Amino acid sequence: MHPMLNVAVKAARRAGTVINRASLNLERLQVDRKQHNDFVTEVDKAAEAAIIETLSEAYPTHGFLAEETGEHNVDAENVWIIDPLDGTTNFIHGFPQYAVSIALAVNGVTQQAVVYDPTRDELFTATRGSGAYLDRRRLRVATQDRLANALIGTGFPYREDQDLEKYLKIFAEMSRQCAGLRRPGAASLDLVYVAAGRYDGFFESDLKPWDMAAGALLITEAGGLIGNYRGEEGFLKSGEVMAANPRIFAQMVQCLSKYSSAK
Repeated sequence: MHPMLNVAVKAARRAGTVINRASLNLERLQVDRKQHNDFVTEVDKAAEAAIIETLSEAYPTHGFLAEETGEHNVDAENVWIIDPLDGTTNFIHGFPQYAVSIALAVNGVTQQAVVYDPTRDELFTATRGSGAYLDRRRLRVATQDRLANALIGTGFPYREDQDLEKYLKIFAEMSRQCAGLRRPGAASLDLVYVAAGRYDGFFESDLKPWDMAAGALLITEAGGLIGNYRGEEGFLKSGEVMAANPRIFAQMVQCLSKYSSAK
């Protein structure tokens, strides 16, 4: 394992310990609302602090782009992109679908990725050029070649500033095109499920870099493709993302490209 990836794994597991401990006593959890249906808890903050402390001890000159504490030294050559608890709403309700996501970008290109599911103790890792793994098992995207037989993951709009009507049109069309749609509510896990072949594809809009950076590297290292609804790059900035194995990806582009708002 690459030394930087090893440190990221240590940080993710520390955050997972914070999360698992808190999950045993959810009724005492302090929850704040960032905006409508967008929550943050003391656990998000404590998990992020544990991650940043671990990474800073090893790499004091590195920068951070983190969901809760924002930007720090993001002009540095090495920048860690962190979501300490992706799926906070699930966590608050005791629904076991949430994860820790950590990626390292070097000169703007993601080189290391960790997504850790603390409820299942599943550790997804990738180093650019070295493959994607679930624990020690090499990951490959699914081999399904027909969208009509595919299981697709997605994420529903949940904030007031998101275009629900547009999404309902996309949802209706994709429902007719594929075998089934799933929305568990944690984009980082949705993406690594594509890498692991559990999903044949995934799409969502209005995501943030910390939702996608780690999962995106895992997908490409597992042989998949990722882009916006037109199949183009720049999804980390636009927040509009679609991922799948190459054959399903092409069919999803045909279905979703007309709905793209990426610039």
